[in-house]
Amino acid sequence: MEPQQPRKRRRIARSCIECARRKIKGYSSNPTPLVQHPENTFGPRASGPSLSVHGDQVGGSKSALDANALRDPPTPATRAPTPVGVGAIQVDIGTAQTRPGQRPSPFGQIPEPDLAGILSRIETLEKSSTNKPAGGLSETNQAILGRPSHIENSEWIFSKTRIMRWSLWMGTAKEFAPFLACYTEAVGKGTGEAFQAPETRAILCHVGDLLKQCKDIARTIKVWRPSRSLLSPQIGFAPPPRELADMMTGLYFEAFESVYRILHIPSFWVEYDTFWSNPEQASISLRLKILLVVGIGSSIHEKGMDAGYRPTIHRWVYAAQAWLSGPLEKDRLSISALQIDCLTILARQIYSIGADLVWTSMGTLLHKAMQINLHRDPKHLSGISVLQTEVRRRLWATIVEMTVQAALDSAMPSNIPEADTEPPSNINDDEISEFATAIQSHSSRIYTATSLQLLMLKSLPVRLRILHTLTSLSPEISYLDVIALSSELTNAFVSNHGFMKENSGASITPFHRNLLDYLIRRFMMPLHCPFTDKARTNPLLSSSLKATLEAAMAIMSPEPDDAFSRLMAIGGGVFREGIWCAMTVISIELLGQTEAQSIDGTLHRNHRYIGLLKSIATDMLSLSVERIRQGETNIKGHMFMSMIIAQVEAKQSGADSELSIAQSAKSSLEFCRDLLMTVADTISLGNSSDGDFGSGASHYGDLEEPTGLDLDLDWDFLLPDAGLA
Repeated sequence: MEPQQPRKRRRIARSCIECARRKIKGYSSNPTPLVQHPENTFGPRASGPSLSVHGDQVGGSKSALDANALRDPPTPATRAPTPVGVGAIQVDIGTAQTRPGQRPSPFGQIPEPDLAGILSRIETLEKSSTNKPAGGLSETNQAILGRPSHIENSEWIFSKTRIMRWSLWMGTAKEFAPFLACYTEAVGKGTGEAFQAPETRAILCHVGDLLKQCKDIARTIKVWRPSRSLLSPQIGFAPPPRELADMMTGLYFEAFESVYRILHIPSFWVEYDTFWSNPEQASISLRLKILLVVGIGSSIHEKGMDAGYRPTIHRWVYAAQAWLSGPLEKDRLSISALQIDCLTILARQIYSIGADLVWTSMGTLLHKAMQINLHRDPKHLSGISVLQTEVRRRLWATIVEMTVQAALDSAMPSNIPEADTEPPSNINDDEISEFATAIQSHSSRIYTATSLQLLMLKSLPVRLRILHTLTSLSPEISYLDVIALSSELTNAFVSNHGFMKENSGASITPFHRNLLDYLIRRFMMPLHCPFTDKARTNPLLSSSLKATLEAAMAIMSPEPDDAFSRLMAIGGGVFREGIWCAMTVISIELLGQTEAQSIDGTLHRNHRYIGLLKSIATDMLSLSVERIRQGETNIKGHMFMSMIIAQVEAKQSGADSELSIAQSAKSSLEFCRDLLMTVADTISLGNSSDGDFGSGASHYGDLEEPTGLDLDLDWDFLLPDAGLA
């Protein structure tokens, strides 16, 4: 890095760098150059402070101005401003670049790489002729830091009716090659070049048989699901005992309603009491709303995950989905129906009921919300009460958030429409009623029942731009844009942490902090994953490796909280995709560091970092075991993590890697087969004994194992069921 030069006092630039080099003057009254060049880095000048690459003009830090200056000028083909979001939170999804006037955080906050030095070198190179190749940077680095570069391996893979994109980039890392070879050899689809030792081949034959056995047991488990057994939606439609329902409803409001503002709490409790006063005469919509709230709340109860009657909760979800799909029913277009829709989708993701198809369902929900004008602020509508105004704003913000999260999981565009709905007021639910005529919103620094939703809304613009960057049809992306988006997302973490710390005495629980952090932080890994593969060989990309590792470790090591741990052990969809990404990132780092230290001879000297990564990998293996106990039928994640740990231990001890990998796969599958058989027996017993909420029996937690839950996206795109038919 060149020594830092003393700051110099400069006049306001009247020409761009290229015009200044050619000694072409600009008008003194207007700094726009007389001649505009297509190769001009900065484009036409605007009046006011110049975006000087020296960074000593008024109006911004050096790094922020340099970052804006290095970007290509927007053209009509690439600028398509479409404001979306909630009120003042407007997002331009037509481009991933930072808009004029919207400055990213100073690059100086990111220790790797030294972008200030790099940008200084680029400044020098820009002054040379554009027809000459840059002598100071390689062609690879020019592509990274100059114009948007083409992402290698950006082909879209069609698998199981779905498109795999960033999940494929991470899953096909070269570090995973030995495990893929082991799997393909076991299922009889390998090339025959690896795992040729006789003892290893014998073990792999057994591995193939175990995979078939696990697949057969998984099919048996799936037979008991409502969609497979064709049960009537009305079966198991009775409510649980009142005492149990009260407990689960309270858990729902303490945990999930903090971020997903769906219900007005005082209004719901009035309806709740009405329902229990005469359950037989209650409307089906009210019954569904209460059952869904009870079902969602039971997911984090200390005994809720051990309930043998979980098929009953599944039937509630299926009944709600069937009711929402009723044709030509206008009562489905109402605030109450949209609330049921949101609760249904939330329950589907928690219990992995079609969780990988939520993005499709969110499209329908989004259209319903628009049809009753939730995307227009209630101030444009006549006859709307203050209470309904707030309910509509909260519900629209929730639908937008759920849509964005589902889009990230499915690698699809969010398709959020243009909207002018304002953010909800920062108030508690008991401060507003049907008779209120006006409300007074609290300061944004004061915690209320709406604060967490407002924090999510603050980070929505940057997350939408990240999503647009990831789902764009163009495979080109500017690394400087990735760094700017990453910095802006990091600022959201810091801001949220500051708010939580400032309101530490409020009713903010560890569950709230973990859930908020998880839903925002998980956007970091897909953003950087196209560049992490080369980060070990190209120092210019090291910040991507650092960012993904920090996000992965934060997700896998949340603040201790039993309820959040239960959610991560049972949840599907949005509640597991971040875990899968984090597992992949940490696994690649563990394998890469082990290999690198093995080559340079430091494996037995610098063992602390390897030990930390290995400890996290062991925790991930334990999480895989718990997810299978809670009903997950896909055992490939457990097998994969077992092989990774075995590979690392073989490197450390000098043992045969191929034999260790094969033996670990065999041991993992034997364990998973026995565990799946226990789950299958429990499901069969639970269904034959009619363990139903509505039976009136208080056998909560009598059965030790729940029903099976399918998570098709775990490792299926990477380890297909070839040869297992």
